[in-house]
Amino acid sequence: MSDNDIIKKLTKDLLRQIGEDPDREGLLKTPSRVAKAWEFFSRGYKQDIEEIINGAIFNEDAKDMVIVRDVEFFSLCEHHLLPFFGKAHVGYIPNGKVIGLSKFARVADWVFSRPHIQEEAVMILADEIERLCEPKGLGIIIKAQHYCMKLRGVKESQCSMVNSVVRGDFRHDSSLKQEFFELVRQQSNVAKNY
Repeated sequence: MSDNDIIKKLTKDLLRQIGEDPDREGLLKTPSRVAKAWEFFSRGYKQDIEEIINGAIFNEDAKDMVIVRDVEFFSLCEHHLLPFFGKAHVGYIPNGKVIGLSKFARVADWVFSRPHIQEEAVMILADEIERLCEPKGLGIIIKAQHYCMKLRGVKESQCSMVNSVVRGDFRHDSSLKQEFFELVRQQSNVAKNY
């Protein structure tokens, strides 16, 4: 029995357990759809990060801060298997290497395409970026909304969670860390502030 067949069977069983009839017209294709959805939600387990990066690490003498803001992501909370979604902001000080711009989104997608808690996901994202381009300093801020809080329990519809990680020069140089946080806080039209 394939993984998809197992998920289809589990979905039918779940529908029965909640009082539904998996054989009624509207639910006939639901087990198949759910299996495909879970294949997509968990694609990070089957992807190879080196293939995702595809050699897009370049030797450069850049020495100033690079920030990639508003990288959108979604994941599943490992406690309830409900979605959480938000944006990641990444800043780094190159150390002879830069990473292709689109690769930040691809690495984030790879990290978040499996169940996590947000605190763990930001650490994995930081570890991977640090491993890939060995920056002098690294800062990541993640802000997300969690459906496990929105739809159940306390039902806090406006609540969000923010967490950050700083490493290297960002950890040891408070002015550099402050600059990173300020640049992330600014509105999308950064140029008007200069």
